[in-house]
Amino acid sequence: MATLEAVILAAGQGTRMQSSLPKVLHPLCGKPMLEHVVGLSIRLGATSPIVVTGHQAELVEGALPDWPLRYARQPELLGTAHAFLVAARRYQLGSAGQILLMYGDTPLLTEWTLNALLAAHRRQGGGLVLLSAELADPHGYGRVVRSGQEVLAVVEEKDASPEQRQLREVNSGVYAMDGRAAALAEKIPPSPVSGEYYLTELIAQYRSAGLPVSALAVSDPEEIMGANDRAQLATAARVMRRRINRRHLLAGVTLIDPEATYIDDGVQIGRDSLIGPGALLLGRTEIGEGCQIGAYSQLKDCYLADRAAVASHSNLEGATLAEGASAGPFARLRPGSQLDQGVQVGNFVEVKNARLGQGTKAGHLAYLGDAQIGREVNIGAGTIFANFNGLKKSETRVGDGAFIGSNAVLIAPLLVGRGAMVAAGSTIYQDVPEGSLAIARQRQQNLADRARKFWSAHRGELAAKHPVLLAWLEHTEKEVPLER
Repeated sequence: MATLEAVILAAGQGTRMQSSLPKVLHPLCGKPMLEHVVGLSIRLGATSPIVVTGHQAELVEGALPDWPLRYARQPELLGTAHAFLVAARRYQLGSAGQILLMYGDTPLLTEWTLNALLAAHRRQGGGLVLLSAELADPHGYGRVVRSGQEVLAVVEEKDASPEQRQLREVNSGVYAMDGRAAALAEKIPPSPVSGEYYLTELIAQYRSAGLPVSALAVSDPEEIMGANDRAQLATAARVMRRRINRRHLLAGVTLIDPEATYIDDGVQIGRDSLIGPGALLLGRTEIGEGCQIGAYSQLKDCYLADRAAVASHSNLEGATLAEGASAGPFARLRPGSQLDQGVQVGNFVEVKNARLGQGTKAGHLAYLGDAQIGREVNIGAGTIFANFNGLKKSETRVGDGAFIGSNAVLIAPLLVGRGAMVAAGSTIYQDVPEGSLAIARQRQQNLADRARKFWSAHRGELAAKHPVLLAWLEHTEKEVPLER
């Protein structure tokens, strides 16, 4: 098989994005647009794609460190043909079997389409095959002028005759070429208007050399959609989300409302899992089989084993849930949170950098930060692990089977031993030995009539705000008059 070189043009300024971020680095379904194009080129067989950079080159060249990329920097932005020549000269593309020219801001192309383009180029025996599309409204695009299967030219709209403007086949700018493109591009003259060098002129160079030029029309025109501004980026995101969601549906995942479900490219979901409406599954999230993700929950870079569950309106980032573990509703699990098998974290519980052992339960209204919590521990409502002293974070360790009563404060560093108990309302700052009961609260005092005297002193405010309390006060005063 002929060697494939992929050249991805990513040098433009992207001024219509109105952003300090290079256009090709704007995120689309969890990845920069450029990364979608790079990944596609590698799946097609390009082992080390060439990315042509220019505007904010350092930022673009540092954005994808994990990909096997080569870079060619365009010192002056002198048009698409000049950008291609920068790559061709640096990496001697004249010996390439096939060259696939792509754009970093055209992320919706599919592997199937580009494989078909490359196959058409091989069947043609070289030359150039451009990817085209039939558009109902071709306004703004260069028109493809044909004679049968042969492409005669691509005419920009501003230069097109009235008859040519009626043509609906447009040029995507994506080309499959042989290695002769490198030498032919050297012959492209500059535009008399802008002084720039345009790749559409490569068609004339191929034809002058007696080499074949044809076009392959894409079946879905959405594929050639670029993203030049935020509105187009949002449109592209809708298209990509629809594709992603359909892929999960066909793989056995239930999306209650696919139009209201946001799943990043690269998220993995096992079959028979159910995703509620409004859910956001982001980053490198992996979800096992038979899981349930409640409505309006957000998971980023999380791992859920089989049959784990996240109830509605929960926010998880960098968290791990073992088989059968559950969180929510309204739970927040921050990076480093690990729920072992069967752990239950309920509503308004926040966990950060903490491991909860098998069968442990924290039902509601708790903060568990920087902790190692054993198996089958009960953590009462209102419990706070006070882990920060203003200078550093410290760890709390709780042994298997311990019982933490409601509204307890555990001040780290602290060890609560196995089977120990912490009485409700206690503030614990010393280790609790195994099997011990810790009580740390002021002795209760009941001061007779103190509250009744307070309400009596504010009698004038009770009529409007607390009529029931005023009636009680007047009733008790008849039975037992207050001492003055």
